[in-house]
This record gives sequence, C-alpha cells and structure tokens, in this order.
Amino acid sequence: MSKLFVVGIGPGKFEGMTHEAARALNESDVIVGYTVYVDLVKDRFPDKQYLTTPMRREVERVELALQEAAAGKTVAMVCSGDPGVYGMSGLIEELAERYPGVEVRTVPGVSAVLSGAAILGAPLMHDFAVVSLSDLMTPWPTIEKRLRAAAGADFVICLYNPASHRRKDYLQRACDVVLESASPETVCGVAQNIGREGENIRILTLKELRDTQVDMFSTVFIGNSQTKVINGKMVTPRGYDHD
Repeated sequence: MSKLFVVGIGPGKFEGMTHEAARALNESDVIVGYTVYVDLVKDRFPDKQYLTTPMRREVERVELALQEAAAGKTVAMVCSGDPGVYGMSGLIEELAERYPGVEVRTVPGVSAVLSGAAILGAPLMHDFAVVSLSDLMTPWPTIEKRLRAAAGADFVICLYNPASHRRKDYLQRACDVVLESASPETVCGVAQNIGREGENIRILTLKELRDTQVDMFSTVFIGNSQTKVINGKMVTPRGYDHD
C-alpha cells in the first residue's frame, strides 16, 4: 500500500521538528506543501522532489499529494505546527476515501500554541481554549460566540490568525469581546516568528493588546484572572501550595 505522511514540522527550525517527522521526510520521495512551509525544509532534504501550491489552494494541494501516493511514491505533506491543529489532516482524511490504495499517517508536530507558550513562559498551566480569528472557514458571529464563552469561563485564550491585510481590526474586535468579562489589566502575550528569524515576544495588558498591531506570524495569548508576570515571563499558576 502506498503511503502519505501528513507531517507537522513544528515552528519552522529543524531543531523544533520531532525525530519522527524528520524520519518521515527522509523516507519520502516527494514532499508537498504550501510554498512557505516547503521552503523551511528544502535545505535539510535537498534530494527530494518538491511540489507546492500557494495559499488557499488546499484542495488542489491534497489531491496532488494523493495522486503522487497513488502512483506508488512515498509522499509527505508538510504543515507548520501540528497538522491536526488548523492543518491539513482533516481534509486529507476526507479526500483519501477516493484513494483506497493510499495509507495516510499523521505525524504530529509542536503547534504554535505550545511553542509560543514556551517562549512566553508558562501561560497554559491551567485550562485554555484555542480560537482562530480567520473567518475564511468560520463566520465572525461564531468566532465571537466562542470567544465570549471562553472569556466568560475564565479560560486562558490563545488566538491563531489574529490579523491579516483584510482583517486588520479583528484582534481589536476580539479584545472587545473578551473585555466584556475580563479586566483591562489581564496579562497577555504576543509571540512572533516562533522558532524562526526575527523571533520576539511582548507581554502587555489586555487594554494594551487591544491597540497593538500584529500579523499572521503572531500568536496571541490572553491570560485568565490568575495569570501574572513573574521575572518578565507570562505565568498562569496551576495552584500548587508552595508556601
């Protein structure tokens, strides 16, 4: 049976990739992916055949990978972070029904919610929710409903896709929803270019976050009512008794 790996490459640098992910790419004849993600692995795996498509061509990209696998090649579809977190795993599983001779194997990677939390400190030590602000697949009223529910339940909230050229005010709108339940002084963090050149973090209040410019390479963390700044790090206490 032909094999299609769906590989999470983590935040971008080779050191952030799991051994299993590197092994899957080594075993593959063809590596398929969004152009930006393929460029992150080309230098490490120069002898592979590469097939790319631009953004918003996900169905075409998956069909391309499945067709190559059906032709008898071992194929890897690369995704940043984890392929099961806003990645390609779901679409591949849906379309793979048309290719019964192809075995699909998902190889997990470190998602931005985890790698971003690591460089900010320890913001996810208690319950948290992850919400994408992209309304390409999800209507804004649904996003707003989810944000309101998470904020009302005092979850730490991680925001993916917080802004784009078309959605410049979406982070501001999201902060306004959270501010219905949360204090303006709530500790927040922004992790940008995680694991890549230009990596940086900012720790700020929810009130300050509302007026902060971010981009699609940023992951935003909104703390809960217990989140604090300790030695310059964003920390949500788990609640251990250590006095």
